[in-house]
Amino acid sequence: MSVKIGLVGTGTVGGGCIDIIQKHKDDFKRHYGIDIELVRVCSLDPAEAEAHGVGHLFTPDFHEITTDPEIDLVIELIGGTGVARTIVTEAIKNGKNVVTANKALMATAGEEIFDLADEAGVEIAFEASVGGGIPIIDPLKHSLISNEISSVLGIVNGTTNYMLTRMAEDGMSYDDVLAEAQAKGFAEADPTADVDGFDAAAKIAILASIAFNSRVVMSDVHNEGIRSIQPIDLATARSMGYAVKLLAIGHRLPEGIDVRVHPTMIPLSHQLAHVNGVDNAIYVTGDAVGETMFFGAGAGSGPAASAVMGDVLEVSRHIMLGVPPIVGCTCTDKLPIVSMDNLETRYYMRFVVPDRTGVLAKSAEVFARNDVSLRSVVQEGTASRDAVNLIFVTHTACEKNIRAALAELSAMDDMLLAEPTVIRVED
Repeated sequence: MSVKIGLVGTGTVGGGCIDIIQKHKDDFKRHYGIDIELVRVCSLDPAEAEAHGVGHLFTPDFHEITTDPEIDLVIELIGGTGVARTIVTEAIKNGKNVVTANKALMATAGEEIFDLADEAGVEIAFEASVGGGIPIIDPLKHSLISNEISSVLGIVNGTTNYMLTRMAEDGMSYDDVLAEAQAKGFAEADPTADVDGFDAAAKIAILASIAFNSRVVMSDVHNEGIRSIQPIDLATARSMGYAVKLLAIGHRLPEGIDVRVHPTMIPLSHQLAHVNGVDNAIYVTGDAVGETMFFGAGAGSGPAASAVMGDVLEVSRHIMLGVPPIVGCTCTDKLPIVSMDNLETRYYMRFVVPDRTGVLAKSAEVFARNDVSLRSVVQEGTASRDAVNLIFVTHTACEKNIRAALAELSAMDDMLLAEPTVIRVED
C-alpha cells in the first residue's frame, strides 16, 4: 500500500519537498516502511514543476487534487488565508489528511479547521508553520505533554533577528539594514509582516494555543515591530547588560494568558540573547522538565521542507497502519487573554527632544503624574545640534500608565521631535 500525495504550491518550500521525496522515497520505504507516492502537483507556474522534474504531474487546478478520490494526503504550501483556506477545508471535507506550513491560516482559522478534521476523521499537521526546521509543535503536543507549560518565549522571525543583529554588531541604521536584508532575500519587498510583528504574532498564537491548551488567535496578540529601533538603543542596552530581540512571548498566569510580540531587552546571560542572524529559537518552561530551548534555522527551502516532510511521513505512517487521527489541538480550557494594559514590567524609552532647558524637567513631571517611577536618565547627542536623545529606564511600571504618559508627552507642542522608541525589559 502506498500513500498518494497531492501537493499545492511549488515555490521555495514546495520545491524542497519535491526534491526530498525524489531523493529519499526509497529510503523512507526501506528504513521506516513508509511508501509515499507524489501523484499530482499544482501551482500558478508549470515551469516550477518542470524545474523539479514533475512536469508530468502538473495541474493548474487545485480542485483536481482536493477532490481526487485516490489522493490520501494534501500538502498546502501557497500561504495566506484566502485560496489556501479553500484548499485545506475542501480537502478535509473530501476525506483527505492535510499537512500545511500556513501560520496565518492556522492562527486565524485553526478552530474551524480542527473541527472539520474531527468531523471528517482525518488528520491536520502543521509543524512547519512555526520555526522553520525547528521541531517545536510536535514536542509541545507529545514529548512535553506531561508538563504544565508556564511560558513560551521565541525569536521566531529570521528577518527581524538578522536586522537587529546587524544593527547591534555593525551599527547599521534601520533603513540601511532593511535594504541589505531585501537585497539578500531575507526580507520581502513589502516587509510589513516581518518588521511590524505580524508574522511573529501568528506564530505565538499557534504556540500559546498548544502550550496552554487554550484557543489563542492572532487578533488576541498585541504586536509591535522594530521600525523605531536604532543602533543607539542596542548599544545602550548592551551597556546595561541586555540584548534587544523581537520576542514572541506567551505566559500562563493565574488570571489567564499573557501573549504579545514586541522588541524586548533580555539579559545577556540568557541563551536567547545569543541567537543571532536569521536563526530562530524557542524557549519553553514546564513544571517537570524545567527550562528547554529549541534552536535552528527558521526559514529557507531545506529547513521548512524538512518540517513539512516530517509531518507527511508521520501522517502517512498513521494512514498505512490504520491509526486513528491524532488530536490536532487540545485547546479546551478557554482561558481569558490578559489585557496588555495590565502588564507590569520595566521600560526603556528614548525620545528625540529639543535641546533646550526644561525639557527633562517637564518629562519627569509627566511620568510622576502618571505613577511611573524613573530609575535612570541619560542624555545623548544627535547629528542635529538642536536635538538630543533623552533615554529613560523605569522601575517596574504598569503598561497603561506608560501609555498615558506617552500620550501626554506627544500632545505637548514641540516636545517630541520623532516617534518614541519603547522597549520592554524581560528579566
